[in-house]
Amino acid sequence: MLAHTTNFAPAPVRNARTAPPAATHGLADALDMMGAPMTFKRNAEIYGENEPAEYLYKLVKGAVRTSKFLDDGRRQIGDFYMPGDIFGLEAAAEHTFSAEAISDVQVIVVKRSAVEALAVRDNDVARQLWTMTRRELQRMQDHILLLIKTAQERVAGFLLEMANRIKARDEFDLPMSRQDIADYLGLTIETVSRTLTSLENSAAIALPSSRRVVLRNRAALARMNA
Repeated sequence: MLAHTTNFAPAPVRNARTAPPAATHGLADALDMMGAPMTFKRNAEIYGENEPAEYLYKLVKGAVRTSKFLDDGRRQIGDFYMPGDIFGLEAAAEHTFSAEAISDVQVIVVKRSAVEALAVRDNDVARQLWTMTRRELQRMQDHILLLIKTAQERVAGFLLEMANRIKARDEFDLPMSRQDIADYLGLTIETVSRTLTSLENSAAIALPSSRRVVLRNRAALARMNA
């Protein structure tokens, strides 16, 4: 289990611009124009569980996971974020999960209140903010449903999800470790490894390395995840 790091350096965030941009073509552009760039080293905490949800983050480079530790010490990963994704949006005033850098990452940070104020004035931003909220809710619901499936169904569904999220065709590198995958799928790392080997033996996938995945039979994976 990875240690819970606390390397957050808040000083640059306080310099994030809060004035609305003169013109914007949507939420992503608004974050670029209003936000401040920050970098985080691998495994560094970006924000912590129960901390005030005062900022939104657009991921520019690297990969991020959200997670929380359960009372029995187990870690539950809520989601993974890839370049272009926006994260940190919460229904409440505090973060439900912590967010950590899987690799060295670069993010654009902007005040949540500034984005909300812009959404009041800009219908396109408001619509995209709602779409992003709906997409987050859908992913959360899909994740809950995934956790009641068999190990093979979970791993097959995860690989298809990552291929779509990374916008890969049939070959891609997973940014997260197998322990991360296990904690996301609610499985042990041994079960994840055995299931990946089983999928490889059945010619559904190929594993050139521990992170490299080749989808050899998407249809078979989709049937397993049905």
